[in-house]
Amino acid sequence: MQPVIEHRCNLTPAEAIALQNELRQRVETEDRLPAIRHVAGVDVGFEQDGRVTRAAVVVLSFPGLEVVERSLAKVPTNFPYVPGLLSFRELPAVLAALRQLKTTPDIILCDGQGIAHPRRFGIASHLGVILDVPCIGVAKTRLVGKYTEPPISKGSWNPLMDGEETIGAVLRTRSAVKPVYVSSGHRVGLETAINMTLACTTRYRLPETTRQAHHMASLEK
Repeated sequence: MQPVIEHRCNLTPAEAIALQNELRQRVETEDRLPAIRHVAGVDVGFEQDGRVTRAAVVVLSFPGLEVVERSLAKVPTNFPYVPGLLSFRELPAVLAALRQLKTTPDIILCDGQGIAHPRRFGIASHLGVILDVPCIGVAKTRLVGKYTEPPISKGSWNPLMDGEETIGAVLRTRSAVKPVYVSSGHRVGLETAINMTLACTTRYRLPETTRQAHHMASLEK
């Protein structure tokens, strides 16, 4: 997979914020999807005290959720840890891992935010825009917004709100287990993002896409 928009990631924080504000104008929060045959999960880890970024991508069949392909890439870390700008730190390794794939996923689920971000441009939106592929953010923690805790049953959700704006969903993927934070990344509406996350979830809190990628990014060194 190759980006349709290319830019440097070794920017200053001020330059990165300016680029986020520019690129977020390209984010689409309505469905523009192909037929979904392959789904991918993306997660990122770090080694050598953060000096090396390690990105894992796992491609699964859909709806069967059988592993089709795995990819791991390691690159030097060239951006500091700045909350709200993590995609600039993580994307070089993610793109390197995606370039190694032989199977092109139809949609990508990222372990992180989509538009549930202070500037509406988390890693799922950033990756989706520069690749022009459908992406969903499925985060383990909240970055911004307020919500009412959803009912305890699997599939229950409540909107994640920033003022009057709905920026995502707080979704229960397992009964009586902590929810995840789902948001549109690019070319996916919120309802589809919720349904796709549930369709990719088996007996764990995380969907199989990001769960498998997280396991790979965490263990392989």
